[in-house]
Formats: sequence, structure tokens, C-alpha cells
Amino acid sequence: MHPVTRPRWFSAGDFNGFFGLVVDNLSVMAFLATALIGGFGLPADIVFLRMFPGTTFGVLLGNLAYTAMARRLARQGGRADVTAMPLGVDAPTSIGMALLVLGPAFLQFRQAGMDPHAAGVATWQLGMASLVIMGVLKLVLSFFGGMVQRHVPRAGLLGSIAGIALVLMGVLPLVEILKVPVVGFAGLGVVLYALVARAPMPWRLPGVLVAFAVGALLYFVLGPLGWLGNGYQPPPGWHARFALPWPTLQWIDGLPAAIPYLPLILPFGLLMVVGGINVSESARAAGDDYRTRDILLVEALATLVAGFCGGVAQTTPYIGQPAYKAMGAGSGYTLLTGVFVGLGGIFGYLSSLVELLPLSVLAPILVFVAIGITVQAFEATPLRYAAAVVFSFFPAIARMLTIKLADPTYVSPEHFAALFADRTHGVSELAVITVLGNGFIITAMIWASFLVAMIDGRAGRAAAILLLGAALSVFGVIHSVDPNGGIYVPWQLDSRSQPLVWQFAGAYAVLAGVLVVLSWANRITESTNRRR
Repeated sequence: MHPVTRPRWFSAGDFNGFFGLVVDNLSVMAFLATALIGGFGLPADIVFLRMFPGTTFGVLLGNLAYTAMARRLARQGGRADVTAMPLGVDAPTSIGMALLVLGPAFLQFRQAGMDPHAAGVATWQLGMASLVIMGVLKLVLSFFGGMVQRHVPRAGLLGSIAGIALVLMGVLPLVEILKVPVVGFAGLGVVLYALVARAPMPWRLPGVLVAFAVGALLYFVLGPLGWLGNGYQPPPGWHARFALPWPTLQWIDGLPAAIPYLPLILPFGLLMVVGGINVSESARAAGDDYRTRDILLVEALATLVAGFCGGVAQTTPYIGQPAYKAMGAGSGYTLLTGVFVGLGGIFGYLSSLVELLPLSVLAPILVFVAIGITVQAFEATPLRYAAAVVFSFFPAIARMLTIKLADPTYVSPEHFAALFADRTHGVSELAVITVLGNGFIITAMIWASFLVAMIDGRAGRAAAILLLGAALSVFGVIHSVDPNGGIYVPWQLDSRSQPLVWQFAGAYAVLAGVLVVLSWANRITESTNRRR
């Protein structure tokens, strides 16, 4: 029996983790605000005074719960090295909500004759309704997370998360870093120096804090001197904002407008359940054995409460728990982060920081977390399955390309739709990339799982997994032929889209058949050889 040990509340690693997790959340909130206000023209007060407080309140509640869970696990095991599961605003689905749901909905409300404020309120109500729907879905599915974890190999669970980390948390933030390379690359270098090379910081300062300070100092000193070119934007003044995240039933008013977006909203919630399962496995591989159901329940309830209180972006356990453990963080960093982010949405200093700090200063910590997650996927998986881990990266790469190609600042929605539908020379490359990226987390798990089964010589299991992939493809859960990634029943699609559905579903079914035939032929060959 382990001796009962009372874990410490705070350590130096907790302050490293605090700055890292805060910057994670700030980066996502900054993108959300930039896309909605700068990209689509939503009124800033709607975003900062209605959307932010409820969203960050979910972060507060979730991190408090994960802090309590970590301290309980530490006491039960008599350990001092338990790291809490980090929770924050989810990056991929927040990007999707901004670019595919909230922004386009606001434009539709404006086209219907609403003034900007009324359209902004209607968009906020739609966002709340979407979040409540996702929260309910996650609450129901949270009771089945452990079953999935027992049947999906570690290469599938960790490989799918590593693909997200590599391209969405690695490449996209790296692009933001190199938009202002003098600032961003210096900050990234300090993060790598302190957290990858494990070099000591002067006066034992947290490495993330030093990186943040170096980037901010370079930006605000060199920028006004004109040495950063167009990468410097004069910051706006500090705005005093105060808004309590009171529970409200205004989300009910947004339900009718949310119904057309259900094919997008439901997969967003489903992906977070799968992601929660994966991060639980990631933490288990790092030595912290959290119960998957508890992790998912906290995630679901935090999202649900955020939706009732005005939030529009769902919370999720972040996929960097092993990276925070490598920083030396325990349970104090999630407590500090939850309080800082939650109160920041209420008292307005979070929105002011989002307006003040460029992404080039905030993004380096995301790259470090991406590196840590990708490395762990290989370290915690037997070497013979390394190919399955790599194979699971490809759908995430396709998803990243789709996110960029579908950005209306690059390609107009009309031109994107025309390129997607072009069948002049067969299926267009853009359609293939988009279809491959839709449902990418589940696709990655299926790809890694069937390859693991093949490596283990279990052709029947591999064929069964492929047939599951075929069934999911038919309804758009993976490989959706809807450019926005929606689910559907195939017979309701137009005649141009149906063939693509059956091509992708057929690909899985045909490969399953090939594997069964190969397995059968091998058994016959082996039987013949034994008789000889």
C-alpha cells in the first residue's frame, strides 16, 4: 500500500505550465476574435461581452474539476508527480465554428436585412445553441469512451492525436510565428532552449515566461522603430469590459438557426469525444491513469455550462498533458489557468490581451506542445507499429490544407465550391483533399488500427475495421463529400456527389475483401506445405 501523500499545490513547473496553458487558450481566443471581428465584421462588443465570458467560464469550471481529479489521483497513489489534465478552448473546432458556422451565419443574417448588432446577437444565440447541442451529445457519448479505448490500439489513439499536433498545433502556429520572424523565431528558440534542450533559465525563471517576455519585448521595441515591416500593428488602447456569464435561455432562440448546421455541429462534438479518449490514453502512456469516463464527463459538462452561459466555442482536454508533465507541472497550473482565464472573460482583461498581443508572441508554446505530443506517439508505441503512427498523420495534413484553402481571405466561397465540384478531368484534387480531411480524427484511428491488425497478422480484424470505415464513409462521418464536412444519408445527395461517396466506401470494402482473400490463400498454402 502506498503511503498517503498530500501533493503540493504549486511548484516551479506549475508556473511554466500556467504560462503555457494560458498562452494556448489566448491563441485560440485570439484566432476566434480575429476571424469573427476582422474577417466577418461581427461587432466587437458581441464577441467580447457575450461570447467570451461564457466560453471562458467553461474553461474555469473544467480546469477546477481536472485539478481536483489530479490531486485525488496523487493521494490515492501516494505520488508527487501527477500532472493534471489541461483543459481549454478547442482549437480545431473553434476554427471550424468561426469559419464555417458563426461567420457565414452572421453574413446570412445581414443579407436578410438585420442591422449589425441584431445580426451579431442572432449569431451569438446560434453559437450558444450549437454549444448546448454539442454538450448534450458529449454527455451521452462519454459513457462509451472506455469501451472505445479498450478496442482501439495505442497507435490509433496516439497517432491520430499526433497528426493533429503536428499540422494544426505545429505548422499553423509556425506560420503565424514566421509572419513576424524576428519576434516569433526568437520566442520559439527560447522555448526550445528551455523545454526541449532543458537548459536552465537565469534566476530559475519559467522558460515559457522568458520566451513570452522576449517575444513581447522585441515586438513592442522594434515594431515602432519600423524594423518589423508590415508585421507590426500598433496595439489598440486597453478597454475596460465587464460581463458576468449569467445562465440564459436565449440559446433556445438560436435552435431554429442551428438546425441547418447540425451536419457540422454533431461531428464537432463527436470529434471531441474521440479526442478526449485519445488524450486519456496519452496521459496513461505518460504515467497518469485517469478514468476515461471522468475525463469525458468533465469535458461534456464544462461545454454544456459554457453554452448555457453564453459561450460559443467548446472546451476540451488539451492533447499536451505529457508536454506539461515534461515542464514539471503538477495540479497547480490548471487551477491558476482556470482562474486566470475565467476571470479574464468576466473582467475583460482577456479580450484586451487578445487585442494587444500578436499571435507571433503567443504561438511558440503551441509548437513545443506539438513536438512533445508527436514524440510521445512514437515513444509510447512499440517500434513495429511506427508505420501505423505515420500512416495516421495523412488525414490531418489534408484537413490542414482544406482549412487554408477554404479560408475566404484566400479563396472566395464561390470559387472554392466551383473548384470542388469540377469534374472536367475526373474528381478534382481539391475534392479529394477535402474529402480525405473531413472526419480526419476518426479516419486516422481507422487507418492506424487496420494497419496494426495487418502487422499483427490479423487479416480478419483488419477487414472488419475496413468495413466499419466503409459504413462511416457512406454517411459522411468520415470522408464527407460535403465541402463543410457535414453528415448525410447518401440517397439524398445530388447525382454529382453520390458517385464520390460510393467510390470512397467501395475502396474500404474492396480492400477488406482483398485481405480476406489473401488470408484465405495463405492458409491454403500453409496447409498444403504441411501435408508435403
